Amino acid sequence: MNKKMQSTYDEHLKGMSQARKKKFEEGYRDLLLSELLIAIMQEDDISIRELAKAAGISPTIIQGIRSGTSQNITMQSFFKMMRALGCSLIVEKNKLRFPLEIPKS
Repeated sequence: MNKKMQSTYDEHLKGMSQARKKKFEEGYRDLLLSELLIAIMQEDDISIRELAKAAGISPTIIQGIRSGTSQNITMQSFFKMMRALGCSLIVEKNKLRFPLEIPKS
């Protein structure tokens, strides 16, 4: 017997309907974004207010992302936060890496 092992994530999704999978994946994406933002802010020891000022966005937007209550973050807000935190974005495909320029405005 050569049964392929599945990840916990794959096992969890296996029995879901398409609509439920979509909703779960959207929530999971929001969780990852929240965890990423929290980790970077902790690493840089920066507060919500400090990041909001540096990024030129409302503290409410940042708090919504951190708490998972933000329903619709714009790419513009995301780029502003990442730029203010000194992050760079990279797209990787077939072991090739392409840095993305984060626009200033």
